[in-house]
Amino acid sequence: MSWIFGNSNKENAKRNYGDEQANSSISSGLLPQSVQDLLKLFDAENIVLGNGDVILEHSDGISTLNIIREQYLNNEFLLRLVRATRRSGKSQEVTMELPRGPIGAGTHDLLVRVSLLGTDGVVVILIFDDSEMRRLDAIRRDFVANISHELKTPIGALSILSEAVLGASDDPEAIKRFATRMQTEASRLSELVQEIINLSRLQDDDPLKRAQQFSISETIKEAIDQSRLNAEARKVEIVYNDNDSAIVNGDRDQITMAIHNLVENAINYSSDGTRVAIGVTEADGICEISISDQGIGIPEKDLERIFERFYRVDAARSRITGGTGLGLSIVKHVVTNHGGDISVWSVEGAGSTFTIRLPLINDTNNLSNTAVEATK
Repeated sequence: MSWIFGNSNKENAKRNYGDEQANSSISSGLLPQSVQDLLKLFDAENIVLGNGDVILEHSDGISTLNIIREQYLNNEFLLRLVRATRRSGKSQEVTMELPRGPIGAGTHDLLVRVSLLGTDGVVVILIFDDSEMRRLDAIRRDFVANISHELKTPIGALSILSEAVLGASDDPEAIKRFATRMQTEASRLSELVQEIINLSRLQDDDPLKRAQQFSISETIKEAIDQSRLNAEARKVEIVYNDNDSAIVNGDRDQITMAIHNLVENAINYSSDGTRVAIGVTEADGICEISISDQGIGIPEKDLERIFERFYRVDAARSRITGGTGLGLSIVKHVVTNHGGDISVWSVEGAGSTFTIRLPLINDTNNLSNTAVEATK
């Protein structure tokens, strides 16, 4: 019996020694490989804090949340959770919101768990972005309801026109007229489906999770090139002085699409022989991109609704220009997902100016202290 007891003491001593070694290696900033492998099993971003709240390790995706600066946690709410965990020795779990950028209404909705790791005060923070699925479900339900209504118009028109063609089999002129209308409606339907695909992709995507740095100047020039043929056909001059050096973070293709949509709108809603001007300014860590036209302007009563999906200020003109009512909604979605915002100034008969505001690449460190606790 004493032999078993003695071996048990030895085993306990070995375990205690192993724990001490593990805790020592963690507190000295070297996470054991087993701990690193364990953290990778969670479908969550993570931060490991040592003594003095120094960050020992963090996952790659943490950089998109803008909650760390150098080797320290830059979020007062999370720091309070860490201190509460150390004091109580119990894990903490909350939901919270983080702004996607220094401006705009976009937020990250997060589930956060804070737990002790070992006995030396080392803390691990797990951050789950599972609320994204709930947001997407709500968007999809609303989107399907809107789509079913919008698709009715061109599909109904094609059905009526096809019947008219069948009834005018002995009248070549009527057949030609109806066939031309059918081409127009088919083109509208194709454009609408493409816009729906674009918006669907945007809603399933978070550009900040795979963000890259890019030049706003190069993005604007690419958007202008995409609109050049339309501008030349309408004899609309596009003016842009390429003298800015703004660098932002995100998905270049999405930002190009957003600027292109605004330039196309400016051309389509302007009179022939007018001018579209694009300007870029930088101030207080924010890049402002303005697109101004000399077009028909937007009635004041419509300004609050123009970014809604499928909303059209002038439905008749939208049919002529091929507008689907999704372009500005796509622009707002892109800008919000990049931590920015968009605004519009307009006077009927004088033109409109749309302004996109995006955070510059060097101003992403002071965003996180506005985090809001939702529930505990």
